[in-house]
Amino acid sequence: MKGAGAVAGVAAVGAGLMGISGCATAGSGAAAGIEGGGAQPEYPQKNIFSMWNQIRTDEYGGLQAESVTIPGYNGDPIHAYVSRPVGNGPFPGVILIPHMPGWDEWSMETVRRFTHHGCVAICPNIYERFGHGLPTEIAGKARESGGVYDDSVMGDCQGALDYLVSLPYSNGRVGVIGMCSGGRHAFLAGCRVKGLNAAVDCWGGGVVQANLTAAQPVAPIDLTAQLSCPLLGIFGNDDRSPSPEQVNQHEEELKKHGKDFTFHRYDGAGHGFWYYDRENYRPVQTMDSLQKVYEFFGKHLKV
Repeated sequence: MKGAGAVAGVAAVGAGLMGISGCATAGSGAAAGIEGGGAQPEYPQKNIFSMWNQIRTDEYGGLQAESVTIPGYNGDPIHAYVSRPVGNGPFPGVILIPHMPGWDEWSMETVRRFTHHGCVAICPNIYERFGHGLPTEIAGKARESGGVYDDSVMGDCQGALDYLVSLPYSNGRVGVIGMCSGGRHAFLAGCRVKGLNAAVDCWGGGVVQANLTAAQPVAPIDLTAQLSCPLLGIFGNDDRSPSPEQVNQHEEELKKHGKDFTFHRYDGAGHGFWYYDRENYRPVQTMDSLQKVYEFFGKHLKV
């Protein structure tokens, strides 16, 4: 809710996720109960995977996925991975901005997961201008060059949005989400890209930015007044980029400008805790926060 909201403990999915501690802030309120370094919660006996069982067996009709070419920044043709539910729609749209590991298989799988929950989802290859090859190699080239230019990513994101709303089965509403550097870009898109209806920042480092560069000439936090859509934030209290202190700073700026936002913070979780192929993976916190993302998009993207 805009401008109000009490601090609460992280809500359970169903009734099962009682082992997660942390806090959620909605619009305003002190971030009480934030404690880093918590032990990994024990697995509950039920409901941890309830989010995977919300679609009736006679409702899910499959999906179609493919790579397409769309106009990106400055009209440059770039590849994008698109997935859509089978059927006539209308469906909401979701843009996934890829993280620094690149336009990778994890991103493609996440796109399809959003389709499983009823969205046309797209992931533009923001690294296209650095060539083709293994995603980590191309992302490495981008990193060595000082990173992808913010203007370029915003242009690619605008192109992805324009593509989604042009589809005959679109309902005209689009959200954006990103993790890590993509989380930073997702917040930036909420401030700069026209036509977004919701934005999700998952542990986006660099929103509170000290070292500006040619690629990143403005700290996203300084554009908070321009945020034009509701914002959801997902953070781990053991993360250092962004640190809990930086998340606090971002929250205060959002409150100062009266923005519609909710932040969820998780103990026992660090950077990238959704990534199931890494040591940082935290399944309990992942399931809870993914459910919050689906509910957030369901609230703001459906008509």
